[in-house]
Amino acid sequence: MNIKPFIQIALFLSAFFLSGKLCAQKKTLELLPGSEKIYYNKATGKHRLVGTVSFIYHGNTMYCDSAHYQDKEKIVRAYGNVHIRKGDVNLYCDSLYYDEANKYAKLWGDVKVRDQEYKLSSDSLDYDAKRGRAIYRNKGRIESIVSNERITSTLGYFYPNNGSFFFSGDVKYLKNDLKVTTDTLQFAYEQQKLYFYGPSTMQNDSITIHCRKGWFHVQTEEGVLYKQAEVIQKTSIIKGDTLFLNTKLNNYEGRGNVFYKDFTQNMAFMGNKAKSSNSLHLAYLTGNTLAFKVYDGDTLYLHADSLIMHKDSLNRTTETIAHRSVRMYNEGMQGVCDSARYDPKTEELFLRSKPIIWSQNAELKGLTMKISMQDSSLKQIEIIDQASAVMEIDSGKYYNQLAGRTMTAYFVNNELVKADAKGNAWTIFYPEEEKKTDTSLVKIRKGMNRLFASDLLVELDSGEVKSITYYDKPDGIFYPMNQIKPEEQFIKGFSWNPLLKPKDPYSLRKDY
Repeated sequence: MNIKPFIQIALFLSAFFLSGKLCAQKKTLELLPGSEKIYYNKATGKHRLVGTVSFIYHGNTMYCDSAHYQDKEKIVRAYGNVHIRKGDVNLYCDSLYYDEANKYAKLWGDVKVRDQEYKLSSDSLDYDAKRGRAIYRNKGRIESIVSNERITSTLGYFYPNNGSFFFSGDVKYLKNDLKVTTDTLQFAYEQQKLYFYGPSTMQNDSITIHCRKGWFHVQTEEGVLYKQAEVIQKTSIIKGDTLFLNTKLNNYEGRGNVFYKDFTQNMAFMGNKAKSSNSLHLAYLTGNTLAFKVYDGDTLYLHADSLIMHKDSLNRTTETIAHRSVRMYNEGMQGVCDSARYDPKTEELFLRSKPIIWSQNAELKGLTMKISMQDSSLKQIEIIDQASAVMEIDSGKYYNQLAGRTMTAYFVNNELVKADAKGNAWTIFYPEEEKKTDTSLVKIRKGMNRLFASDLLVELDSGEVKSITYYDKPDGIFYPMNQIKPEEQFIKGFSWNPLLKPKDPYSLRKDY
């Protein structure tokens, strides 16, 4: 993003307005040949020049239809087709007032100031040399004569001595594909900085920047944006209370209520602090973060202490890595772990550090997991080491259980329908039977089955075991309900953790 032409505007305006102060040492008004009539009032000390008037005053060549000059007070008034020239700078207006003693000038009516590159237009212009300030108060326009560059505003203040320029009221800057709009704009020439006050926008064909306050360095293309700050690119948007940016390198940092969205993957991220680098193809969020991926059927939410997003050459998110206190939620699945990685292309979640997954009435655990999804719904979970699946039945009185060294769990509509346990497989379940009464059909538990085998394939329906397939001779035992041994009632390392289960997407960050 290039706003360097502001420098030429600043130099042009500084050169013109400083000229009156530099030439104020000259004390005479020199009438040029061709002026038609001169009248002098001795009582008032006024000279009146009419007709074709041209003269030199303080180094400025002036032309007009008529002029008044008060010798004692050193006041000049010029009327009709006023033209002032000094070097390459020309000034035009309908009338002019200049008070040398107070170093003050006022110009009215179709005011234009121009050099070989730029032109300033307004209906009036004030210049106070004592304060080193020039002002237009009712709409002004600065435009390039050789290009399409221009700036317009309702009010303009120019401080040539220190190189500061203020524009306020519907400020617009245009050059090629760049457009800047703001309520108030200050340009500090010495610092080469633009300062924004009020709702502001910078925009070109690849980026749009919004803020309500901030600054931008026109050479290094670095800046800081405050209050509703946001940077919108073709593939992403980043928002924050404060944004630090380098548009030349496409590097951004947000602090306070940061929001980042990847349009290509329909993913969004929230946190207290974020960094994004298109050149490094990387984004990073910390501080109570939240990521969410929108599908056609549902939305997957992921919370962690920190999130890292890796991007491809087109800056599309290729994977999201979550560190510490990871919590996830969608309608059909909830989970917790300490480390996670999500691949948006394959819709796979990789969980580490003893993850727990809840799906309807099932709770699955292990040391690591690979979760395969399709449009936000669970398809399959591969559990590695210390794998287990626990299904609550009869409102927490009993639990159907399955364990093994590894396990593959299969789901239909987010319901666990089949589990394949391998390596020291172990299952405990409570078969039920139906009994008819005179008025209803009653289900009762027959007892408890405990079964050991190297491998077990269990098919389920609503958490109830429907069939078991084993691949070698199992070690099994059945206990009637009144003869269940407490030491046989649970798999090794049994736990049931409903209080750890995320309740809804809104509490993922609040409960942290």
